[in-house]
Amino acid sequence: MDTTRVSSTAFEGTPHAPAHARKFVRQVLGEWRLSHLAEDAVLLTSELVTNAVVHAGTGVELTCRLDVDAVPARLEIQVDDHHPARTVPENPGESPGGLPTSGRGLALATLLADAWGVTYTKTAKRVWVRMELGEGGDPREAALAAVPAGPLEALHVGVVVADRDGVVESWNPEAERLLGWSAEQAVGRSLKELVAWRGHGPYALSLADTLGLGRWRGEVRMRHLDGRLIPVYVSHLLSQGHAGERRAIWMVVAREHRYVLTPPPAPMRREAGRRIKELLDRDMPFTELLDTIAQVVQVSSGGDAAYVLLAAEDGGRFGVAAGAGATAGLVGVLATGVLGADRRTPALVADLLAGDVELAEQLRARSLACAPLLVTGEVIGFLVVTAAQPGRFDEELTVSLQHIADQVAVPLQRERLAEQDRAHRGRLSFLAEAGELLAGVHDEELIAALTAQLVVPKIARWAAVYLTDLTGMTRLAHVWHSEEGHNAELRTSLPAIPRSALSDVSWPVGPETVLAFPLFSQGRSHGALVIGRAEPTLPLEVADLLADLCRLVALNLHTAMLYARQATRSRVLQRSLLPMRVAPMPGLESAVVYEPAEEGADVGGDFYDLFTVGDHWCFALGDVCGSGPEAAGVTGLARHAVRLLAKENYTVADILDRLNQALLEEGDDDRFLSLLCGELTPLPQGGALCTVASAGHPPPLLLRADGRIETVATPQLLLGIETGARFYVERFEMAPEDVLLCVTDGVTERRDGDRLLDDGDGLARLLSGCGGLSAHAVAERVRLAVETFATEPSQDDVALLVIKASAVLRQPVR
Repeated sequence: MDTTRVSSTAFEGTPHAPAHARKFVRQVLGEWRLSHLAEDAVLLTSELVTNAVVHAGTGVELTCRLDVDAVPARLEIQVDDHHPARTVPENPGESPGGLPTSGRGLALATLLADAWGVTYTKTAKRVWVRMELGEGGDPREAALAAVPAGPLEALHVGVVVADRDGVVESWNPEAERLLGWSAEQAVGRSLKELVAWRGHGPYALSLADTLGLGRWRGEVRMRHLDGRLIPVYVSHLLSQGHAGERRAIWMVVAREHRYVLTPPPAPMRREAGRRIKELLDRDMPFTELLDTIAQVVQVSSGGDAAYVLLAAEDGGRFGVAAGAGATAGLVGVLATGVLGADRRTPALVADLLAGDVELAEQLRARSLACAPLLVTGEVIGFLVVTAAQPGRFDEELTVSLQHIADQVAVPLQRERLAEQDRAHRGRLSFLAEAGELLAGVHDEELIAALTAQLVVPKIARWAAVYLTDLTGMTRLAHVWHSEEGHNAELRTSLPAIPRSALSDVSWPVGPETVLAFPLFSQGRSHGALVIGRAEPTLPLEVADLLADLCRLVALNLHTAMLYARQATRSRVLQRSLLPMRVAPMPGLESAVVYEPAEEGADVGGDFYDLFTVGDHWCFALGDVCGSGPEAAGVTGLARHAVRLLAKENYTVADILDRLNQALLEEGDDDRFLSLLCGELTPLPQGGALCTVASAGHPPPLLLRADGRIETVATPQLLLGIETGARFYVERFEMAPEDVLLCVTDGVTERRDGDRLLDDGDGLARLLSGCGGLSAHAVAERVRLAVETFATEPSQDDVALLVIKASAVLRQPVR
């Protein structure tokens, strides 16, 4: 009984024909319980029908034929067109490094099908492919196709080596046991004499063509010494080297022992294809999907490592999105070359070191096979398999990779676009948080601590920040582990002061993958961020995020460096505007409070001085109009002028006259000055005689020992206002225990809404409650009153000088 099953259909030669053909074949194979062959069969049908439509331009007839009586059972797909004059090349050429787009259907037939051929008539051309039934089909049909396995005792694995012309050069003893020919008899003979070669169809590959293939497996019949034709299974491999040096290596076993040389039933094409299809039907996170695809590809291909590469936002670079196997902590963007945006066909590289050393070093591999992920003609990424040894892969693997790539490309692009949108929002949020934390921080140590804690545990298990100073020395500044108890151990394991460039440091070997990112800004290195991750690969999106973070951190470190440098210079200059120390006054106790309004400034528009001149002491308290560096410049002029003139024995009135003239000569109409200047001359009975003049300054207050408050100076014209201004002095005696309080308008005009601190003689009332206190206690009480008078900080410089007389004053030492 004929058990052959046939199903046929016909299509118009339109661009829709391949889609109809794919649907027809999938439906027929489902009915025949051959779904395990559907993916390969549909791909072959699609390519052959496309070739027929494009090159013949006629109607297409498609026939599926299942022959379960054949040994082994087989499925044959036939595509007929009506343009027989358009011939098919017998051996479609290969483009360097990959498969051609023209004639790719026949290349796929060579690699996916067990046999293929072309038949011509006067009115039609038929291209057919044949696929043997393997595991996974109907049990009855699988049984028909099964080949009994021979006993191991009868197993002989012959090894035959022939040159490019097919002349035998080596023949091992196992080949003699299998075929009867001794080495002396076989060496020098042509394989044509020993092999009864029979191709499938009139245009099948010849023996010579097969010997030129990189790899081939199949059944043939070889001639025994006694003349019998022995069915054998051959695994063919073409050695590496120059054309004249390459050799065909055959491993030969009896047909019943074919399972020894036969690879698992098309693992990449069928098993991996089924697993990938199951993955795409599941609802799982994008990163998990990528990782699983990489694992399936790596295990199925037998490579050392497998990667899923996806394009960066600019479309011209490809970075690791997932990896499996010996991925060696691959980071970020790969070199282009074979993995370029213009590659739209699968590629095979036998030895990367021969053509792309940089890529070989990045992948730590010699062999590479890849297939592009294509969506509407655009390369969105690659599936890549690598191995440490050269020549590990063959063309069959590249087609299998492309088969998987074609299945996953569109779903991956759809999921990736959604993931990119989520990642973009998360990235902006992360960088905004980082920017907010680092904004205004001018301390390098704090920046390093914040950076490490930003990264852990969101991106890495641990992080370390190295800082490089202006001399070029690099040191470990901060470490942070997700388990804080390991911080000390982590710090010990990392080099405190690296002896080489951070890019060349050998980081400690542990369970984490260690990666270093430079902190580079404004043309110089500020150090590096080193992280340890549990994951072996770093997706490109995360690498880009870390690069953005490192640029932000480096910019803040650069700003902190400039701030520290400027702050150091400013402190040196500003301190020169203030007295290095207040002169000690035997018999007098003094206290000073000085608080510039500008944050980080040491000197503002207010100033003070207290120094010895001859047999008396001089003091000055002034306030330049405004605040900040400009006011500080006038401060320096005024303070040094007062001290210089006093040392030259000018009177208080003369000091004000000369300083007024100096300010007017500066020519800055916006800079005027209030100044309280005085002298203290000790009295024999204790206390002191005070000579004072106020140039537009808040008058000083005197707290008598009995609690009375006196205003002891009359405000006169400000300095720097009028050329002919003349100033006079006032005198009063300070008895023992009397307290003199001198303040700037930052105290009297401290504001809370519409209310001032000195409204209603507020300062006098405050001072009246300070009886019996030391000079320092009085100064602190006034300072605290100014600070707490309003919730908002003061917007003006604050300076106050407190002098308290004791019982007996000693004359100052000349």
